[in-house]
Amino acid sequence: MSDQFGEHWFEPIADHMGSAYLRYSFTKGTVNEVDVIVRLLGLTAGMRVLDVGCGPGRHAYELARRGIHVHGIDISESFIALARDGAPEGATFERCDARNMKFDSEFDAVICLCQGAFGLMTAGGHDVDVLRGIARALRPGGGLALSAFNAYFAVKYFEAAQFNADLGVCHEITEVRNEAGEPLTVDLWTGCYTPRELRLMLEKVQLNVRDIFSVEPGSYGENQPSLETPEYLVIAFASPFQPEGAC
Repeated sequence: MSDQFGEHWFEPIADHMGSAYLRYSFTKGTVNEVDVIVRLLGLTAGMRVLDVGCGPGRHAYELARRGIHVHGIDISESFIALARDGAPEGATFERCDARNMKFDSEFDAVICLCQGAFGLMTAGGHDVDVLRGIARALRPGGGLALSAFNAYFAVKYFEAAQFNADLGVCHEITEVRNEAGEPLTVDLWTGCYTPRELRLMLEKVQLNVRDIFSVEPGSYGENQPSLETPEYLVIAFASPFQPEGAC
């Protein structure tokens, strides 16, 4: 991998899965997820959206089909190649480390879903780096839809995984398969959060949280935060000023 990026632990997993990633059940609810995000963020045709941790581009594709201009970024070169192949008009893609985004007041909205960059950083502080880049990328008043794994759910239900109470990181060993069905045993690390932590982190980068909802992949809605869903969906908006210290 290029020295500009280094290798993130997720990249070999993405390389192995390739397009088989889109066979997993958690990727099948894209239309529902985009329906809800479009409504909550007030997105309309012609707006410009940044998709952080876009993977093979499923959300970007769906937004572009609705006339929204989307730029997707992901650290996985394999996923970016898949996203570019057959991308609809209005969707563009770039390999980029979300910890080092350089966008400056360029987007009407940002989405960061399905542990796309946020939540995949095991070292302390890197999730805040991702949020700083998102805050800087937004135009004043722009909206953010961010999903994060539910720490309560992980502690309550993930018996086969190890939860590090100090770091708030869930570690599991699992198996992923490629297009040929060949298995690969991998380690997965996922940062997990409570609603309070999410509010404090977003406040730190001067993004104003409007709502936090309990959601599941493919079943987004407006349910109040609980212990019973694997993810939270955060809806936040940029202030008229830009955050200090954004990188």
